[in-house]
Amino acid sequence: MLEQFIDWLLKVCLDLGYPGIIALMAMESSILPVPSELVMPPAGYWAAKGEMNFALALICGVVGSIIGALANYYGAQLIGRPLIQRYGKYVLLSEKNLLRSERFFAQHGEISTLIGRLFPVVRHLISIPAGLHRMPLAKFILYTAVGAAIWCAILTWIGYFLGQHESTLRSEEIHRYVTWALLVLVPVSLGAILVYVLRRRGKPVEPI
Repeated sequence: MLEQFIDWLLKVCLDLGYPGIIALMAMESSILPVPSELVMPPAGYWAAKGEMNFALALICGVVGSIIGALANYYGAQLIGRPLIQRYGKYVLLSEKNLLRSERFFAQHGEISTLIGRLFPVVRHLISIPAGLHRMPLAKFILYTAVGAAIWCAILTWIGYFLGQHESTLRSEEIHRYVTWALLVLVPVSLGAILVYVLRRRGKPVEPI
């Protein structure tokens, strides 16, 4: 079943071209269940076969990711805060807790957004607190773009590598290389967070 879905995505990716990558990645970055692991590798696969351009596919993936993230960002601003203010007390989320989380995101929103874009599930959700706590739009787009570029580049390269060595794209191969990528990203991300914490250690913290 999954192999048939991969074959379908390969066809869709080639038929729709670069606009299709943007649309699918916009869906992936919003709340719609379209895994990026099944979007960017087919683009890389076709790049290896000479049917697409690697750089253009990567750019389209990043643009789509930003569009989807902005949908969540603005959705959280328009809908999220009023709902929390009205119903948050029923789930033990008081106005004081909301202000505290806003202060945290104001101080650490950049690293949270950047690192969050690198991991499954979190990348779909990180735009919501960013919008809820009104992270500056320029910073949100910048760090979303950087994180999305890293992740999309990894996935596109996986598809490109498999396209150079395999006659077809198989889900188990994609899953294997994505797992390896995540095993590398986890310690790298932890190292980045450690550096961030050490650099922030001497700076004054605003009272909550």
